Amino acid sequence: MSATPHILDNPARASLTGPHAHFAERHGRVLRYPVDVSPWLALPDEPDADDWADIAAFAGPGQEVPLPGYRGEIPAGWEVTFHVDGVQFVDDGLAAAPDPEAVRLGPADVPEMLDLVERTRPGPFLPRTIELGTYLGIRREGALVAMAGERLHPPGWTEISAICTDPDFRGEGLATRLTLAVAHGIRARGETPFLHTGAGNTDAIRLYESLGFRLRRRTTFLSARVPERLEDGQTVGVG
Repeated sequence: MSATPHILDNPARASLTGPHAHFAERHGRVLRYPVDVSPWLALPDEPDADDWADIAAFAGPGQEVPLPGYRGEIPAGWEVTFHVDGVQFVDDGLAAAPDPEAVRLGPADVPEMLDLVERTRPGPFLPRTIELGTYLGIRREGALVAMAGERLHPPGWTEISAICTDPDFRGEGLATRLTLAVAHGIRARGETPFLHTGAGNTDAIRLYESLGFRLRRRTTFLSARVPERLEDGQTVGVG
């Protein structure tokens, strides 16, 4: 008998059926965030042919679909376009604390946030990602040089994401300070921080483990291209 699934095994689905339900767009059993909020798409734990047809309807024929966290089989005719092994870490004794230099970022800061993300590549951050939770930043001479914030929100948990620092300011511990400050806000709500990173990102993994994060599970970051026609000959629609 298989073990009972943990809520973090499918964190996007837990978020979109829980605290982030107001963001959810639905086709059948498939959920996703609006495309300008987050690329996370939430499949059922064991998707069937109808679910894959609904994914195809979301995206349209020939389009690329992000499937982060999915570790099952991809149907025939779907082309895997991106695959990176990932890891999921959970709070296991973080020294979470507010930071006196951290400021809360808002919609007016989004252009600067997008620019910082473009230069540092911490992972997807889109024009409305800031709506998912609290984002904190550190400024130097008025310019945003580091940030971190909240993304997925399964009940009782909040993901820390978009941790990045301008290359000219690395080595000052800004990412550490912001991670601990975001974690403090999550804990203040009675929730537990968690995060994802690439399995090959050894520097980040060492940092997270030194801060008090513990490896919970291995995962994957995956994208696939929708076929022009499904296996049963059905034309892929656009929903």
